[in-house]
Amino acid sequence: MVEPVRIGRVDSLVAERGPTALRIAVGGQLRKLREAAGITREAAGDHIRGSHAKISRLELGRTGFKERDVKDLLVLYGVTDAEEVEIFLDLVSKANQPGWWHRYSDLLPSWFETYLGLEHAAKSIRTFEGQLVPGLLQTEEYTRSVVALGHENAEAARRVELRRKRQEILDREGAPTLWAVIDEAVLHRPIGGHQVLRAQLDHMVELSSRPNVTIQVLPYAAGGHAAAGSSFTMLRFAETELPDIVYLEQLTSALYLDRQNDLELYRQVMDRLSVQAEPPERSREMLQKAASELADD
Repeated sequence: MVEPVRIGRVDSLVAERGPTALRIAVGGQLRKLREAAGITREAAGDHIRGSHAKISRLELGRTGFKERDVKDLLVLYGVTDAEEVEIFLDLVSKANQPGWWHRYSDLLPSWFETYLGLEHAAKSIRTFEGQLVPGLLQTEEYTRSVVALGHENAEAARRVELRRKRQEILDREGAPTLWAVIDEAVLHRPIGGHQVLRAQLDHMVELSSRPNVTIQVLPYAAGGHAAAGSSFTMLRFAETELPDIVYLEQLTSALYLDRQNDLELYRQVMDRLSVQAEPPERSREMLQKAASELADD
């Protein structure tokens, strides 16, 4: 007698990382069930009146799930236990729920909503910023000053609130690691004035003591560097089936890179930046020195 295919359990911490992470985990379960049953993507796609590309998107968690499709796939994969099916469909329902950022959708272009979901799902975030303090490290006043550069006051309060909500991922259980390399110019650009910048620098000094936060400063003395003229973020996920993603934001759009050649190039650039930048302890001293100089002004 052939044993029925079993559904693996999804770690409870995955749900803490939001619906995007849950969608990735559920998609990964579907892939494992399909492979255990010896069924190709093409055959699975035919079974739900779709294509192998649709199966691939489902398995990577890059699209929402239709309950009917999931039920049909579970039958095809030999999942027959009623309790297991019910538990799995409950996960599907939760994965389809909008993220907390949905309430700000009137402020956000669709390409940035995608980023928020991925950022919330990531287990590690590496970023290089050449102009501004990275969003996850900003104080409320610094954020308000940045927002004021490009948006009307009527929207400003909610945009600041949105940034603050994003930052909560650093405080949750199973928080991602954040490794930020910032150009020394960021320490001296008085966004919001000297008082705001000083408070921002003090805030980064405080954050840099957290075990999941690393901040490095790329000094002027480093000269030219591989990321000149470009800021970018690399996201890595706990789910091995999902590749790293490089996020490049532009004024009116964004690029999401996940091809192996692109990923390898950006990994090399980030590694070189980390070597060129001052180590964390020396970077903390630079932040403190810049803050104290502002106090003397």
